[in-house]
Amino acid sequence: MPENDCLSGNIDQIDLEFVEREATPRFLMKLSIQLHLAGQSLSNTVSILEIFGVERARSTVHNWVHKADLQPESGQSPGHVAVDETVIQLNDEQYWLYAAVDPETNELLHTRLDATTNKRLLTHFF
Repeated sequence: MPENDCLSGNIDQIDLEFVEREATPRFLMKLSIQLHLAGQSLSNTVSILEIFGVERARSTVHNWVHKADLQPESGQSPGHVAVDETVIQLNDEQYWLYAAVDPETNELLHTRLDATTNKRLLTHFF
């Protein structure tokens, strides 16, 4: 998951209204959501819950994160982008066009045209 730099608030502002039954303490649910959004894997997040004596499946934590439906603050970078790579043929030459778009607004965030492609180039694009 991406870092939660673009998310507002602290752990107390995570809304758990989606919770139907409270089999897990609310604080640990919020902590799990925040840990995963900060970059911890689901497995590591579940391991941290186990330190507190709570055993949950990775899919459970995944569901908490998605049901919390945290949104970026206004004016911040989007949490998701759509990226596309297209090969353009001009005579005998090939060029690679990369584009990143915010799927919420369809705003074009970044483009790049290169005569070559490789994994190293892709890491610079992102």
